[in-house]
Amino acid sequence: MTTQEIVSKLWNLCNVLRDDGITYHQYVTELTYILFLKMAKETGAESQIPAAYRWDQLTAKSGIELKKFYKELLTYLGENCTGRVREIYQGSATNIDEPKNLEKIITTIDGLDWYSAREEGLGNLYEGLLEKNANEKKSGAGQYFTPRVLIDVMTRLMKPQPGERCNDPACGTFGFMIAAFRYVQDQTDEFYELDADLAAFERNEAFTGCELVHDTHRLALMNAMLHGIDGQILLADTLSNQGKALHDFDLVLTNPPFGTKKGGERATRDDFTFPTSNKQLNFLQHIYRSLKTNGKARAAVVLPDNVLFADGDGEKIRCDLMDKCDLHTILRLPTGIFYAQGVKTNVLFFTRGKSDKGNTKEVWFYDLRTNMPSFGKTTPLKIEHFADFEKAYEAEDRHAVQDERWSVFTREQIAEKGNSLDLGLIRDDSVLDYNDLPDPAESAEEAAANLEEAVDLLMSVVKDLRALEVQD
Repeated sequence: MTTQEIVSKLWNLCNVLRDDGITYHQYVTELTYILFLKMAKETGAESQIPAAYRWDQLTAKSGIELKKFYKELLTYLGENCTGRVREIYQGSATNIDEPKNLEKIITTIDGLDWYSAREEGLGNLYEGLLEKNANEKKSGAGQYFTPRVLIDVMTRLMKPQPGERCNDPACGTFGFMIAAFRYVQDQTDEFYELDADLAAFERNEAFTGCELVHDTHRLALMNAMLHGIDGQILLADTLSNQGKALHDFDLVLTNPPFGTKKGGERATRDDFTFPTSNKQLNFLQHIYRSLKTNGKARAAVVLPDNVLFADGDGEKIRCDLMDKCDLHTILRLPTGIFYAQGVKTNVLFFTRGKSDKGNTKEVWFYDLRTNMPSFGKTTPLKIEHFADFEKAYEAEDRHAVQDERWSVFTREQIAEKGNSLDLGLIRDDSVLDYNDLPDPAESAEEAAANLEEAVDLLMSVVKDLRALEVQD
């Protein structure tokens, strides 16, 4: 049985829970509680779980006794354990009322082909569940799930290195950091090329994150654990003063949440130079301030269009970004690749300078939005869609690249445009170009002349007909 088949089987179990009124997102959380116990048994990691609350004790019970024991288990693990176990189960509670439904889920999970799952990777299995949840519109999870292909492209271009501290300040289910972890693994033959201390650093310290939503934080912890990552994942709001602790990073990869703060209040961080109620602008400030000032620390960030042209604090933040960092590339992303249809987004790539002034000399834009397919379930975003962008991005001489989607603006040109970065879009062939239409005044004049000519011709015909009548 393949990972995909196991994921489909697990996902189909959510039909069992419909009568209990459980949402898709609650279902994935519920699955996480149960899967954790089974996976601990499968991987020989049950030592961190008290003997009385392990998988075999769960499968030995049924009916009302099972339901009571399961509730007791959740409470005990969340209050009395330590480390990842406590983090995952803290504040946990079940939404399953019907004991038979709980029993069916446990029995099904116990009967899966766990040998195949281990061979293909338990982390891949769990990520498959998260992706399934994100693609199910009713779950609402797509708002925090970045398409895997985009995560991989951003990670590959940022090239995380062994020994670097990587962070996602709005980590969702931890997808960016897992991609960065895998990238370093692939470059170092599963860390075998690293000495013991550096390999331990990669697993325990190199990849960190912060997530505000408790249930999503739980999923991130589980995802990290199944991939062998033990870096800190804070349950906190990066835009509060807790976010001050997130700094001195070599690399930030992230897709922060869109929108404004509830009630329109300003950011609660007291160290922002330009406080605003726009969450993305506040995240952008946090990100470039959280990078090391060594001329090498870098970031790739997904942000909506309004960040590129918002005036007031928006313009000030863009200017501050271009001063403190080399904002070298902006990728204009296609629409339809995120949960909310029509959302227009971009990826900003920048490197923190050693000084705080004059780091951006020019900004390159790649338009992957105009004259592109309408992406969605029927036309998924694929790696080949990014091939030309990656070629342009990595070119030794960017000015030599021949691609109509690739353009550049100097810092002076950007300043002349009011420091707006809403640039680099090519002509849209699907939109009527009104510049190509004839001038209305000229058209009216030409129409009048044609009408006059037609009237003259008609009068001539009438005159000839009358002459014929006289002859008759």
